[in-house]
Amino acid sequence: MFKLKLLTDPRWANIAEGNLEEILTDHAWCEQKATTNAITLITMLPEYPEIVTELLEIAQEELDHFQQVHEIIKKRGYEFGRERKDDYVNQLFKFIVQGSREDYIIDRMLFAAMIEARSCERFKVLTENIKDEELKTFYKELMISEANHYTTFIGFARKLGNPEKVNQRWEEWLEYEAEIIKSYGTKETIHG
Repeated sequence: MFKLKLLTDPRWANIAEGNLEEILTDHAWCEQKATTNAITLITMLPEYPEIVTELLEIAQEELDHFQQVHEIIKKRGYEFGRERKDDYVNQLFKFIVQGSREDYIIDRMLFAAMIEARSCERFKVLTENIKDEELKTFYKELMISEANHYTTFIGFARKLGNPEKVNQRWEEWLEYEAEIIKSYGTKETIHG
C-alpha cells in the first residue's frame, strides 16, 4: 500500500481498541491538523487557482472528518480531550527540505502525502482488526478518503516540479518514514 516500507503490526488495533476514547480524541486532533495543513498550503500557492480549489475541498473534507469523529466521541459519552502532540508527524516535518520555495512546497506536499498514506494504512488495520462494527465501517470510509488525499498531494508535487525528481524524492521519504515508524505502533494514537 503506497509503497510503505514497513506495515503496521495488526496487533496495534488491539491497543487502539483497548482505549477507544483516547484513539478517537487523537484522531479528531489529527483531522484538525490536516485541515490546518491544507489551509497552510493554500496560503503558499495563490498563483495556482486549480490547486487552491482542490485544497479547499480537502480542508473542508478534513474538517468534516473532524466533526464526524467529534460526534462519535459525544455520542459515546467520551470526553474530548486536549490536543495531542504527534511525535511521528513532528519527526516527518524535520525531513522537509528548507531549500528553494519550489523545493519546500513540493516537500510539504510529500509530507502531507506521507501522513495521508500512513493514516490510510492505519485505518485499514483498524477496519480489518477491531470488533466495534460502527468504527469498522467508519474507518473503512475514511480509508478511501485518505487514499484520495494521498493521490492528490502526490499529484500536486508532480505538477509543481519535475515528476522524475519528485518520484526520487518520494523514495527518500519512504526510506525515512520506514526508519522512524519502527519506533511507533505501541500506543492508542493514530500514528503512535
